[in-house]
Amino acid sequence: MDSIITVSQFLLSLSILIVLHELGHFLPAKWFKTRVEKFYLFFDFAPFNSLWKIKKGETEYGIGWLPLGGYVKISGMVDESMDTESLKQPPKPWEFRSKPAWQRLIIMLGGVTVNFLLGFFIFGMMLWTYGKSYIPTSELKYGIAMDSVLLNIGLQNGDNIVKLGDQPFQRLDPGAFIEALVLNDVHQVTVIRDGQEKVLELPANVAQQITSQKVPKSLLMSPRIPFVVEEVVPGKPADGAKIQPGDQIIAFNGSPIPYFDQFSALAQKHKGQAITLGVVRNADTLNIPLKLTEEGTIGVRTKFDGYFKEEVQKYSLAQALPAGVGMGMEFLDNQMKAFGQMFKGKIGVKDNLGSLISIGKMYGPTWDWERFWNLTASLSIILAFMNLLPIPALDGGYVMFLLWEVVTRRKVSDTFMEKAVTVGFFLLLGLMVFALGNDIWKHWLQRLF
Repeated sequence: MDSIITVSQFLLSLSILIVLHELGHFLPAKWFKTRVEKFYLFFDFAPFNSLWKIKKGETEYGIGWLPLGGYVKISGMVDESMDTESLKQPPKPWEFRSKPAWQRLIIMLGGVTVNFLLGFFIFGMMLWTYGKSYIPTSELKYGIAMDSVLLNIGLQNGDNIVKLGDQPFQRLDPGAFIEALVLNDVHQVTVIRDGQEKVLELPANVAQQITSQKVPKSLLMSPRIPFVVEEVVPGKPADGAKIQPGDQIIAFNGSPIPYFDQFSALAQKHKGQAITLGVVRNADTLNIPLKLTEEGTIGVRTKFDGYFKEEVQKYSLAQALPAGVGMGMEFLDNQMKAFGQMFKGKIGVKDNLGSLISIGKMYGPTWDWERFWNLTASLSIILAFMNLLPIPALDGGYVMFLLWEVVTRRKVSDTFMEKAVTVGFFLLLGLMVFALGNDIWKHWLQRLF
């Protein structure tokens, strides 16, 4: 039953994203009087073809059997269907290739535009409906865990910030902290340290130090908490070492580490190395050897509940919509940075690349609408970003060739487009197979070896 709920959520989310993405291509194509032969949710490749279809006017609408995406088949366009017979004939007025470059560009950008707007809209509606949770600083009984950029300017892990200049700091809000120091020229921070109030004088170049590091706001500061395991990720070092949910990690190679941030700092210095963890399980203290991943992790999710009480900030509709755009842009910025780090080899591709299996598991075994819409908005923005990559067979590949045409006034030949799309299609297919195989290994096969 749990698996049915997880799959149902995933398929509903995927269907919403695909239908609206393809509608973003379909509507401008119709506006510019371009014939659309097919509009499909999921793929209808042989041997099974479509699960359902109906013909309305010149367009066949249907649902395919392979839930890896969807498509609109536009007359006179080289696409992943590889149907190039019509391209051997002279261009017809209703074909994509007959339209001006600016119209073709709008048609190709329609899908990603819809996905960006959808992600921003859902984030905005979530803020309006659910509000935004925050943690009052009065709830932080263990203080705050600081990023290295804050440690470099004089703060310490375990400090609880109570004032920025003469203004109270009443909630854990990295954005307000950055605004005060960078935009409002605040150079004095009051903290509670070891039970005593202490006023810190920050360096004169504190704004430059913070902005030059370009640390995502969400990582700048977080609640300091003990390291208690909530969930073990299958196939990761903790799973192999038989660490269990409920275990509390208290030592790293014999050094006491009461808090998660202390473990994280030491783990970053011992990436890929064999270590020994001190673990409290029920009434027993165990020493468990394992090897850290190349990223300096062990593969667990940490327990956050019970250490502090969150409160909720409410938004009016007028406040929620622009805040949703900001929320979406911050998410996109973090994804682009992660993609860049992966491209540079600074984070492992195998550990961070997942297929539909990994994405589907994120929805969980219970139907949670807040989680559902948050994942749908996030995936919508990821889908838009990935589709904009300049790879033939993706929207970004077509856009790249169309921009070339607009700038040079020289149209890329249909023959070249056909070959480019073929190469792009097999590149994407190979990536999908790699991601799927990687997931099968991580979630099932690795346990057998």
